[in-house]
Amino acid sequence: MTSPARYPHEHLRQGTAKLLTLFHPTSGQVRVKGVTSAPNTVLHPWRKTTLAAILATLPAPPPQSAAERRAAWERWQEGLTVRFTLPDRLPPVRLLLVLDNLSGHKTPSLVLWLVDHGSMPLYTPLSGSWLTMAESIQRILVRRALTGQTPASPDDIIQWLESTACGWNADPTPFTWHGKRYLRRERSRQRHRYALGGSGACTRRPVHRRPTPLDQWRRSCQVTH
Repeated sequence: MTSPARYPHEHLRQGTAKLLTLFHPTSGQVRVKGVTSAPNTVLHPWRKTTLAAILATLPAPPPQSAAERRAAWERWQEGLTVRFTLPDRLPPVRLLLVLDNLSGHKTPSLVLWLVDHGSMPLYTPLSGSWLTMAESIQRILVRRALTGQTPASPDDIIQWLESTACGWNADPTPFTWHGKRYLRRERSRQRHRYALGGSGACTRRPVHRRPTPLDQWRRSCQVTH
């Protein structure tokens, strides 16, 4: 009679694994790289190399004058509370890059490199990382790669995450805002909630109020007519 396999009851932390991610919502394609740490010296070279490869696959931009190129860059800065200074010479805008509001994403060398290659960086507001769709795809990849697994080292985690990303790219799912789930929730709000004036609060049933003299006068007019 054989005994069932037993696993150690203690978890030994032998390091961490991080997943550098660039996600294209329209196509669903994701580019990842697993690392054990992600300082600027690791993050920036990978991001530059990956973005350069993406830009090489894009069609050539149409010819534009210097004024038209500057107007396109300034249009994407409208409404921003914090704007970086645009250089005198600007290439055509070829790509919009949504980044977390981290200091490492705002270093002058990285921002100038992005602008020089036609990539407009747009930063999510503080405490608004949920607006970055990369967070959603990372959650999907981590769940698929690690559920039911017992990694022995960070290298195992990195290998599983990168393999899962390759499998995702074989049949990617595009991401969109205001999809079917949003529409269902919006219809549910309209049917079962009643907005209150003066705030964003709602009630699940209408709040009855005492009729005013104006309401009574309107009702009397309706009766007479």
